[in-house]
Amino acid sequence: MHTACGEEVAVTSGTDALPPSYPVPLVVDLDGTLVRTDLLLESVLSLVRRQPWMVFLLPVWLMRGIAAFKEQVARRVSIEMRGLPWRTEFVDDLRRQRAEGRSLVLATGANERIARAVSAHWKIFDRVLASDGAVNLTGEAKRRTLVDRFGEKGFDYAASGDRADRPVWRSARRAIVIRRAPFSWGALRLGQWTKNLLIFVPLIAAHRFYDPRLIRDSVLAFVAFGCCASGGYLLNDLVDLEGDRHHPQKKLRPLASGRMPLSWAVSVIPALVVFGLALGAAVSLPLAGILLAYFACSAAYSLRIKRVAVLDVLFLAGLYTLRIEAGSAATGIWASHWLLAFSSFLFFSLALAKRYGELVIMRRVDGDGAHARGYEIRDEELLAAMGIASGYLSVLVLALYMTSERAEALYARPGLLWILCPLLLYWISHLWFIAHRGKMEHDPIVFAIEDRTSRILLGLMTAAALVALAV
Repeated sequence: MHTACGEEVAVTSGTDALPPSYPVPLVVDLDGTLVRTDLLLESVLSLVRRQPWMVFLLPVWLMRGIAAFKEQVARRVSIEMRGLPWRTEFVDDLRRQRAEGRSLVLATGANERIARAVSAHWKIFDRVLASDGAVNLTGEAKRRTLVDRFGEKGFDYAASGDRADRPVWRSARRAIVIRRAPFSWGALRLGQWTKNLLIFVPLIAAHRFYDPRLIRDSVLAFVAFGCCASGGYLLNDLVDLEGDRHHPQKKLRPLASGRMPLSWAVSVIPALVVFGLALGAAVSLPLAGILLAYFACSAAYSLRIKRVAVLDVLFLAGLYTLRIEAGSAATGIWASHWLLAFSSFLFFSLALAKRYGELVIMRRVDGDGAHARGYEIRDEELLAAMGIASGYLSVLVLALYMTSERAEALYARPGLLWILCPLLLYWISHLWFIAHRGKMEHDPIVFAIEDRTSRILLGLMTAAALVALAV
C-alpha cells in the first residue's frame, strides 16, 4: 500500500510499485474522483436555474433511460469548468505521470459532451470514454468496455469507491481509492439559527416570558423554523453554486467546495421541511401556515428574486419579519403595529447592509466591474443612503412608540426607554461602518451576535428595557 499525491489520501492495492515505464494506462473516474461533485446533478441544477419550466421535462427524459436522460441534459447545459471543486493536487500528480510517459484515460458515467469538456480543460488525457445517448458507462458496462480495450488486469483504476466502481476494480490490476473529504454538516448553517431568536420577540415584548406553556411553544416554534430555514439554506446553496464558487468566502461552503454531496442535500431538503411543518402544526395550524409561507418565499428568493435589485432586500426583510409572526402564531400574542413598523424599517436596513457588504467584498475580487446579485459597484452609495435612512427611521418609530399609550401601559417608567434611541443609533451606525470597511462577512444578525461591540450595545438596550419595566 502506498499513497498518491492528493488532498485526500489515495489508497492503492495490488502490485506494490509501478516501474518507471508505466506498462499499463491509468484510468480515472470523474465524479467524486477528479472533481469533488456530481456533474450530472450540477448540470440538472444549472438547467433548472436557467429554465425552471424544464423541471417538467426531466421525468419524461428519465423514462427513456438514464443514458438518454444524461444526453438530453448535457445538450442544454454548459458547465463552467474553472469554478468546479477540482482535486488539484491529484491533477498535478496525473500531470506528472503523463510527463513521465504514462497513458491517462478518463472513463466516466457522465455524458460524453461533459467528459470531453473536462478533457479539453485539463489537456492531460489521451482518451475519453463516457456515456452516450444509448449506453450508460457505469458499473458492469464500464468494466466490459475497459476490459475490451485494455484486457483483464491491463489497467489501473482510480475512483472514489462508490458501489458502481467495484465491478471495475475486479478487472483492474490496481485499485486506487480517492478518499472523500470528511463529511460536513455546515450546509445546514446551524449558526444562522440565531436569527430565529426573533421568534421570542412577541413573548418578550408582551412581558409574558414567565409563562411556561408559552415558552415551550416558542421553543418548539424555534426548532420548527430552524428546520425549514435549513432546508431553505440548502436550496439556496444548490441554486447558487456558481455564484458561491466565485465569492472569496462563500466558495468554502460545504456544497460549493464539494465537502457535502449534492445528492445528500437534495434528499435532506424535503425531510427538513416536512419535519418542520409537522412540528409547527403540532403547536398551531397558523404557525404551520407561516412556516410554509416562509419556505415558499425562501424558494422564490433563491430561484429568482435575489437577482432583482431592491425586491431582493424587501424579501429578506420580510423573511426576518416572518420570524416574529411565527412567534406570534405559536403563542397567540400578535405583534402590534408599532413592532411591525419598527421591525420593517430595521430589517430593511439590515438587508441592505448585507447586500452593500457583499458588494464591497466583491470589489476586491473583480475591481470596478464587481457586482453582487442585481447590484453593480456604482450602486454602493445609493444602497448605503437607503439602508442608513431606513435604519434611522426605525429609531424614529421607537421614539414615537415611547410616547404612546401602549408604552405607558406596559412600562412602569417609559421615560427610561429613551436611552434605547442613542444606543440603537450607535448600533446601526456601527453595522454600516463595518459593512463599509468590507468586514460584513456574515448575515448582519449573526454578525451582531459574534461582534463584541454589538453584544455590549444589545446588552445595554436589554438592561434599559428591564429597568424601565421593573422600576
